[in-house]
Amino acid sequence: MDTPLDRTGAPLSLLSVHAHPDDEASKGAATVARYADEGVHTALVCCTGGEAGDILNPAVDTPEVRADLARVRLQELQNSAAAIGYASVHLLGYHDSGMPDSEHNHRPDNFANAPLDEAVERLVRLIRLERPQVIVTYAEDRTFYPHPDHIRVHEISLPAFDLAGDPAAFPDAGPAWEPQKLYYTGFSRRRVQALHEEHLRRGEESPFAHWFERELPEHSEHFTTFVEVGDWLHRRRAALLAHRTQVDPAGFWMRLPDDTIRAIFPWEEYLLARTRVDAGVGDGDTEDDLFAGVRATPAPIGRTAGAAQ
Repeated sequence: MDTPLDRTGAPLSLLSVHAHPDDEASKGAATVARYADEGVHTALVCCTGGEAGDILNPAVDTPEVRADLARVRLQELQNSAAAIGYASVHLLGYHDSGMPDSEHNHRPDNFANAPLDEAVERLVRLIRLERPQVIVTYAEDRTFYPHPDHIRVHEISLPAFDLAGDPAAFPDAGPAWEPQKLYYTGFSRRRVQALHEEHLRRGEESPFAHWFERELPEHSEHFTTFVEVGDWLHRRRAALLAHRTQVDPAGFWMRLPDDTIRAIFPWEEYLLARTRVDAGVGDGDTEDDLFAGVRATPAPIGRTAGAAQ
């Protein structure tokens, strides 16, 4: 398989920035699996160790696991990343911040309390190491799920995107590299509605009902990019199941079969937040490739006409 290249001849590279172990499995996992299979270099940055997380799977809620949760969650992260197909995994090195007013939230070594410039420099160093044309991160969300670590991911990603290509910024963090596109990952209202309605159609209580009660984030209405991932849903499922402390095999994420999801919503969606290239789409059109406008040759990805309609 030939390595896909950008217009300058550099190998295509994708860097995902996530807050905790398991976020990489629930957000964009099938997209990364698809690009990894295409030959794109894929790298993961996990900003915290997830030490403040609860154990959500009763089958592994034991004193031994609780006593060693940090190590267990990092092993789960490695297993998930392998299932997805990430070529490299980096830890930004911060403690989980927990939710506001929790004991973890007051730790000086947590991600939310870290000096902003320090965290930005750590991410810039990894961007320059991995040389991605595309970075996937989080939109700012202070209402729907205002976790301090998710907010902090947003706060460091934008300046890191801007500064990674500036040789005067953090000169000790490696040779400058200018990424071309930055995306926010998440769930569109259309996806949530499709999953919600499918649960109801099957006569089941929908786990998404309370999402509508809380009002989905504003950006859920404005996704620009829909990557078709029907053939990679099994990799997303395997990645989720790798997080045994966080995902109950009989629970929320597992209740709809992959074939059903493929039929009702076979995409993962993104919002293009920053770009230095022309992706070649007009107003109101959507992309089907995170590397649109970057590739030396067209993507081997079929046009998903009407995906955002």
